[in-house]
Amino acid sequence: MNMNMQFLQDLLSRVASRSREQGPGLGGRDSRSGESPLAQLSAACHTLMTSGGEASRILVAQRALKLYAELGEGDRVAFFLLLADQYAANPDEVHRAYAAYRDEESNSHLERLFSACEPARQNLLRRLNLCPGGTFELVKMRADLLGLLKEHPELKPLDADFAHLFASWFNRGFLMLESIDWNTSAAVLEKVIHYEAVHEIHDWDDLRRRLGPRDRRCYAFFHPATGDEPLIFVEVALCRGMPDNIQSILESGEELDPDNADTAVFYSISNCQRGLKGVSFGNFLIKQVVQELKRELPGLKEFVTLSPVPGFAAWLESESSEGSIKLSEAAEQVLEASGWQESVEQRKTLRTELLPLAARYFLEARHPSGQPLDPVARFHLGNGASLHRLNWPGDTSDKGLRQAHGLMVNYRYQIDQIEQNHEAYSREGSVICSSDIRRLVAKQKSRRQEQAGA
Repeated sequence: MNMNMQFLQDLLSRVASRSREQGPGLGGRDSRSGESPLAQLSAACHTLMTSGGEASRILVAQRALKLYAELGEGDRVAFFLLLADQYAANPDEVHRAYAAYRDEESNSHLERLFSACEPARQNLLRRLNLCPGGTFELVKMRADLLGLLKEHPELKPLDADFAHLFASWFNRGFLMLESIDWNTSAAVLEKVIHYEAVHEIHDWDDLRRRLGPRDRRCYAFFHPATGDEPLIFVEVALCRGMPDNIQSILESGEELDPDNADTAVFYSISNCQRGLKGVSFGNFLIKQVVQELKRELPGLKEFVTLSPVPGFAAWLESESSEGSIKLSEAAEQVLEASGWQESVEQRKTLRTELLPLAARYFLEARHPSGQPLDPVARFHLGNGASLHRLNWPGDTSDKGLRQAHGLMVNYRYQIDQIEQNHEAYSREGSVICSSDIRRLVAKQKSRRQEQAGA
């Protein structure tokens, strides 16, 4: 950031803080002290949109965001409804601009139409973003909004405005890739522990096992406007061969010399900011990390994931209850009991039945959008990976058993096929997978036909 602008923002922050403490005036609390925070916030938004130069707007924006942070849930709903209603596009202006463009399809009339169609709240959000730290406060504001959409679907247009602005503000060109290791600042490491969403980090010793050894890597995207708040991070294990279970990685056994590794395994990818839902970071992150690792360690030949299958158990239960799938009585008894992990016979029983069903889940089960039902599959296949191998049992943690009966998968990123796979998936919804998985699907179809005949 330009040093003069940084100095100005620091000065304005100090002035705003002093004004709140010392009394009335621009941005001061006492000027409207008899009103509720919601009323004060509404007034601040009105001021932000109607008057003042950039310096005063920064102060008002800072005050408005502080007032928002003080609101309870009910007042936040009221504030969002206010934005959705009073800061919408003006229908009369839209009609007039469209009529002018219809009569004369000129660039100036088209520009006027674009301007008329943009809701005033987008400009309000831009002005709230003027103050230091405003971007991250708006990300948190949208996280609040997302939590309200189910009960207040009328707020979806407001969410669309946030998504539209964030797509520009968090454009790939602004993102900074940084390596995280055990020597990274404690403030960032604490956030890695907090935001880890796939395999819980229990304590600092657990984190050290993931970041300390030479055969471990962690990379994150940061944004200049969010400071030390990561947007997304990926944890990587360097291995010889492709691992088939997560416990062997998380328990961190003998350390491998990175120069002897031939496989990089992406075993956890965590989005950190709920308010940035819908803004795509993961596809850029994985592809850039592949390039970084390839430069650092030319001996790496394979780039794969070891991924959870969060929807498999729920799908299996749903299909079984509807009669679309019929497990053997022996398999049902094993699943209902606990401790099958310790029994060779019970594991054999489940493996015979679960793997073909898992293949069917990935290749046939569909989301209403027409894409694969599994959200992790949608992410990696959409990035251009292929479904390479089913691993069972791959995760015997309580979470892994609850979500997927222990199933995990390897998605494979082949640099020379990523774009081709992405295009096939985008155009046709094709699930690019190994021949072993297709054979399992054929086996499952054959079994279904036998059951139907019986």
